[in-house]
Amino acid sequence: MSVESDGTEDAGWDVDPDDEQGVAVLAALGRQLKVWREERGVRAADLGTQIGYGEDLVRKVEAGKRIPRPEYLDKVDEALRAGGKIVAMKMDMEQVRYPKKVRDLAKLERQAVEISVYSTHAVHGLLQTAEHARALFEMRQPAYSQDEVERYTAARVARQSVFSRTPAPAISFVHEASALCRPIGGTMVWRNQLERLLELGQLRHVSLQVMPNSREAHPGMDGGIEILKFGDGTAVGRSEGAFNGRPVSDPKQLRILDLRYGIIRAEALTPRESRAFIEELLGET
Repeated sequence: MSVESDGTEDAGWDVDPDDEQGVAVLAALGRQLKVWREERGVRAADLGTQIGYGEDLVRKVEAGKRIPRPEYLDKVDEALRAGGKIVAMKMDMEQVRYPKKVRDLAKLERQAVEISVYSTHAVHGLLQTAEHARALFEMRQPAYSQDEVERYTAARVARQSVFSRTPAPAISFVHEASALCRPIGGTMVWRNQLERLLELGQLRHVSLQVMPNSREAHPGMDGGIEILKFGDGTAVGRSEGAFNGRPVSDPKQLRILDLRYGIIRAEALTPRESRAFIEELLGET
C-alpha cells in the first residue's frame, strides 16, 4: 500500500483518465465533499489532521483525482457531522472504485444464475485469498505499481461476494492439479489458499473439482473456459482456445463451450475425490 509523504495512511487509488464513467462520478463526489467541508468552515489541512490523512490527499479526493476507500468517507462523515449523508455516497463510489474491466465482469457475475469455470495454470480469481491474489499481481511484468497491486487485489476480493448472494448461483469449478501445487506467495499463503478452497468447496451451491495430471488429454487442453448463464435464458462464455478468445453469446458457439466443459467435468475427479486431493496437498506442506 502506498503512503503519503507525511506518513499517513493512503486513502485510495489514482483515477484512470480513460475511465470516463469513473472520472465523472468521482468529480461529482469530490465536489460534494468540498461543499460539506466548506459549509462547516473546516480547512482541508484541519480535516486531514482530524481523520488521519494529509492535506494533499484530502484535496486530491475533493478534486476527483483520487478514489477514496470506504473508510475514508466514514471518517469524513463523522468529522464533518454529516449524519450519514457522506456515508451514503459510498453507493456511487462503489460503481467506480475498481477498474472498469473488473466492474464489468463483476456485474455479469452478480447477474448470473450459473457460473462454470475451467482453470488451467492458476487458481481462479473467485477462489483466491487476498494474499494469493496480491502475490500474483506483484509478479506481473511489466511490474504494477504498489498502488495498482492494492487496487486490483481489492477488486478481485470484492468479486467474491457472489458466494454469499441470495438467491445463490450454481457455481462449478474445475482446476488443473498443477495449478494447486505451486506455492505462490510462500508456504503460509499457499496453505491458506488450500484451506480457502476446502472452505468454499463445502458450500452447497459450489462444486469444486480437480483435473488430475494423469489425464493424458481432454477438451480443455487449448485453454481455460468460463460460462455465465442468466435468468432470462441468455448466456456469455469465453475460452482461450475457441473463437480467438473473444466473449461469445451465440447459442451455437455456447453449445460448443458447454460440450467441452461437460466432458472436462466428467474427466475430472469427483468433488469428494477432489477434496481428498486438496487435503493431501495441505497435509504435505
